[in-house]
Amino acid sequence: MADYAVYPAKEPSKQARALAEQVERDGGHVMAVYQEPIGEHWQLFVLLPRTKVAASPYQRDVSPTHVKRLTEAVKKIDRFVDPILAVSPEPGVYWTPNGNHRRTALDKLKADYVPAILVAEQEVAFQVLPLNTEKAHNLKEKSLEVIRMYRALAEQQPSSTEDDWALQFESAHFVTLGLLYEQNKRFAGGAFAPILRRVDKFLKGGLSRGLPERVERAEMVRAADEVLAQVVAKVKKRGINHPYVKNYLLARTTPLTRARKTLPSFEQTFKKLREALEDFDVAKVRYDEIQRSAIMMAPATAD
Repeated sequence: MADYAVYPAKEPSKQARALAEQVERDGGHVMAVYQEPIGEHWQLFVLLPRTKVAASPYQRDVSPTHVKRLTEAVKKIDRFVDPILAVSPEPGVYWTPNGNHRRTALDKLKADYVPAILVAEQEVAFQVLPLNTEKAHNLKEKSLEVIRMYRALAEQQPSSTEDDWALQFESAHFVTLGLLYEQNKRFAGGAFAPILRRVDKFLKGGLSRGLPERVERAEMVRAADEVLAQVVAKVKKRGINHPYVKNYLLARTTPLTRARKTLPSFEQTFKKLREALEDFDVAKVRYDEIQRSAIMMAPATAD
């Protein structure tokens, strides 16, 4: 008879029982095996050895500021009350797709164990990312998380499509921006996001085939950004230096207008954008116009 609680009082699934035995062999402790109330999937409430728990390899990086604040809060109340979520890709290894800031706080506090809800199905590691609200994503964090997830899925489930993972990716433009942020952590994604949101759509076909096309799209955006940087430099030479200047220039040169009933393709959009930037007359730029525009929107930063 298992020395952990079982709810409801019936035999857990074979997968759940095997996972419980693995946790005990790995030096952890199983508190309970239960069926969650929505899909009635079997899950485990466990104490995992802290040194065997790591972040899933495709999620965003931790925020040192948030970890510091969380660590101080846990020390102040002298207790840890919020279990992380975990999956086990192999015996002795546990990943958390939702709870890495909490895991890192326990690392800093040198806790022996990490309280966790352990899910048997590994694919849940991808499915639960939309629930990760521990710290609000900024654009860079979200984009990097999506491209890391995309690469992992392209290896594990190459025939699945972007549409299959639309809930997890949220928006197609996060994939393209993720590639750009990988190349340049200071890329001003906030300036290009309004354009990308309108023309960057989920691709058809398998993820393994879609990744090269995503790389091509990222290259088109990067090429446009190079021309944009040249125009910004010319504007600055005129003594106009404003944090919103990139947004302003893109708003003035975008081939997309609200009046258009049919949007151009991604390729057409960035070809026309690059040409418009190359032909832009910086002599027409006025600081007061940029200032008025800035009132309506936040400045482009490195996110």
